[in-house]
Amino acid sequence: MATDAAAISAELSAGLSAGVSTPGSEATNGDSQSGGLVQSVDRALSILEVLARDGEAGVTEIAADLGVHKSTAFRLLATLEAHRLVEQDGERGRYRLGVGNLRLAGATTARLDLVQEARPVCRQLASETGETVNITVRAETSALYLDQVAGSSALQSHNWVGQHIPLHATSNGKVLLSELEDAQLKKAVRELPRYTDQTVTTMSKLVAELAHVREQGYALAVDELETGLTAVAAPIRNAHGDVIASISVSGPSFRLTADRLDRAIPLLLAAALEVSHRLGWGQRE
Repeated sequence: MATDAAAISAELSAGLSAGVSTPGSEATNGDSQSGGLVQSVDRALSILEVLARDGEAGVTEIAADLGVHKSTAFRLLATLEAHRLVEQDGERGRYRLGVGNLRLAGATTARLDLVQEARPVCRQLASETGETVNITVRAETSALYLDQVAGSSALQSHNWVGQHIPLHATSNGKVLLSELEDAQLKKAVRELPRYTDQTVTTMSKLVAELAHVREQGYALAVDELETGLTAVAAPIRNAHGDVIASISVSGPSFRLTADRLDRAIPLLLAAALEVSHRLGWGQRE
């Protein structure tokens, strides 16, 4: 459980820090509030680490370990308990890690499994196409790059791993959006900013494109995020058939011509199917 706690701490830090203002973005009072938030996050994560180390602890012990007043420790524990990250023994009143940690740890493990299973397939696809191959997942309102393999033609390719890109202006993003229900789609795509003259900027056009993605089984984006960049992506599915990730081939538009795309797309679809099989989807013949 200690290993899971470390992964959970990283997930919580990344998620909570996204809501913290950058230096100079607010007035002094705002900076002070941000500092307080960061301190609270740090203390909450410290509580998880204490419970992972000791198994269980009371409020007094936790407060002493953190060097805070018991009332502060209690408020932090109450917040963690509300999110099921800690739970209290009803008889002894001591705290231990809660079942909510299993959900977070499971999500982290699932991403690691995805990268591990997809890596050899990505290498093969990059070798076959000569272009950069990426794996992405949806992170609420953006696509997050989990892995990247550069092909022989991708000299000094930019490393996108760990970076977020817009959903509506990329092939990966359109794949990740393609099977969302209307309510989910509206939450995922709140704005449609223009990046180039080819960017989709209306919901009606996006909805039409997503229908086309579902029909043909892949998404294509030419000069939509950056002028001169072409990418094509296909869905990766889990054992239940849900789209959980996307795999893409990308490169300069002058190199990924219509003829080269015609050759790359079947290879991409086969790679997406192979990764999906590795994750338990479908049956092999």
